[in-house]
Amino acid sequence: MSNPLLKNNIFKSEQTENNEVMTISGVINKTFILLGLLFYSSIYSLNHIDVFVPLLPYLLIFSFVLAMILIFKKTISMFLSPIYAICEGLILGTISLFFEKMYPGIVFNGIVVTICSLFCMLAAYKTGIIKVTQRFKSVMMLSMFSICLFYIVSLLFNIFGFEFFRNIHNNSNLSIVSSIFISIVASLSLIIDFDLIEHSIKYKAHKYMEWYCAFSLIVTLIWLYIEVIRLLSKLSSNKN
Repeated sequence: MSNPLLKNNIFKSEQTENNEVMTISGVINKTFILLGLLFYSSIYSLNHIDVFVPLLPYLLIFSFVLAMILIFKKTISMFLSPIYAICEGLILGTISLFFEKMYPGIVFNGIVVTICSLFCMLAAYKTGIIKVTQRFKSVMMLSMFSICLFYIVSLLFNIFGFEFFRNIHNNSNLSIVSSIFISIVASLSLIIDFDLIEHSIKYKAHKYMEWYCAFSLIVTLIWLYIEVIRLLSKLSSNKN
């Protein structure tokens, strides 16, 4: 969920008067670098799955800590964001193999849907089909906060065996609807990312913010991909 990482006041506070200002091409280049690291590290984890399965909980904690550091220490994003991308690649490779074994072909489909969503949201933003108004931002932030709370509450209740929250995470109709909703919110959050990145150019944010913005986009894409393969797995289970 990258949107909370990108705020107008962040870019205003990072304004610079010299020539070291961020550009949209710089953000794109850094995003591709992080995606490349993410991809190759995920392939590496697939080829060494026995090593990374036991390490998965530690990798999850480490990536979360890295994300928190990056949020509050943007100046070192050029150093930590590549490490974060590698760590997330190792995690995604391990998780993807788990889903692929259960539902062959689901990883490819998940990647295709994620990429299509990215370009569809970019097109919708650039053409003005979806306009980023204050109301839109408020609804999105409320939705993401609700989803985050849902994740936490459902995890706690599942630990204590509450049947209702278990049903939300299986392949029931309620579970599928919830996954569709979360996937839509994840997709729409890209719109806010694009809008805030574009506006940051006007604020002449410092060059290192390119890495920070690329990191933020990667977080959203990872979230979207995970939700997509979860949704596809539920739909596949219903067919069987």
